[in-house]
Amino acid sequence: MKKKLQTVSIISAAIFAICFFAATVSAQSQAVLAKAVVSNLYKAKPSPFLQTTNRSLVDKYFTKGLADMIWKDAMTANGEVGALDGDPLYNAQEADIKHLVISNAILKGETATVRVTFTNLGKKQLIEYWLRKTTKGWRIDNIIYDENNSLRKWLKE
Repeated sequence: MKKKLQTVSIISAAIFAICFFAATVSAQSQAVLAKAVVSNLYKAKPSPFLQTTNRSLVDKYFTKGLADMIWKDAMTANGEVGALDGDPLYNAQEADIKHLVISNAILKGETATVRVTFTNLGKKQLIEYWLRKTTKGWRIDNIIYDENNSLRKWLKE
């Protein structure tokens, strides 16, 4: 009886360890996937913000709601400047970017935050990307520039 109890205890501990390890690996891989969305957005050519011919390039990075707003702004601008009068990746009209760092994602359930820091024209900048996990993977739901400015706010105005 004592041996059976020890065996059950060992098996239970092993199952717990495996489950704990699997959950940790899963969270780490989700954080890597969320960060990759932001990293890939910075590398994207052409920019999804200027897209007027291929909606899938917008949907690749943004939640449906935000993608709809970006697409509408690009389509109604008729080749002119829409609500976005600068580069949303750098919150600037002119860019001389140095020291770009994309942080690891901070997960909170089905949402994540990725911080991007850089120096533009000698001024240090911080931008936060708020992501949401969707059925198609992680997508950007908003870009926060400071407490009063965000991509969603600009597109609503």
